[in-house]
Amino acid sequence: MSTGPQTTIFKGALPTRRDVLVGAGTVLLGGVVPAQAHHSFAVFDRSVQVTLVGTVREFQWTNPHIFIQLMVRNDKGVEEEWSIEGASPNMLFRRGWTPQSFRPGDKVTLTVNPLRDGARGGNFVHALFPDGKTLGDMAATVPG
Repeated sequence: MSTGPQTTIFKGALPTRRDVLVGAGTVLLGGVVPAQAHHSFAVFDRSVQVTLVGTVREFQWTNPHIFIQLMVRNDKGVEEEWSIEGASPNMLFRRGWTPQSFRPGDKVTLTVNPLRDGARGGNFVHALFPDGKTLGDMAATVPG
């Protein structure tokens, strides 16, 4: 007398301990390689904030981080290009940003954490547009 259809969970031999360890190792190493490829934000001096007033030359909405190329006049009136790095497009999109948040020619005041080596670059903190619109973490621009 049959009790109904039989279900077979495994077809063939069960995985060996070696198979399980190799599989787990592969998963763990797969997470380490991308983490090593992603750079640290230690290159930015997060204890210092610099205010840049300039004109957007280019807005790069690309993974893994956005970049704003900003033309800024130095103390001698010479225009210099600054490269400002921000968060990922995915994170920024969830905060209301779009690929059109900055457009070439936009006048903007940016607050950034500068590069530790003194090069013209930084980590995005906050943006203020002439019409009063803001992007970023306004609270982070207020000294604690």
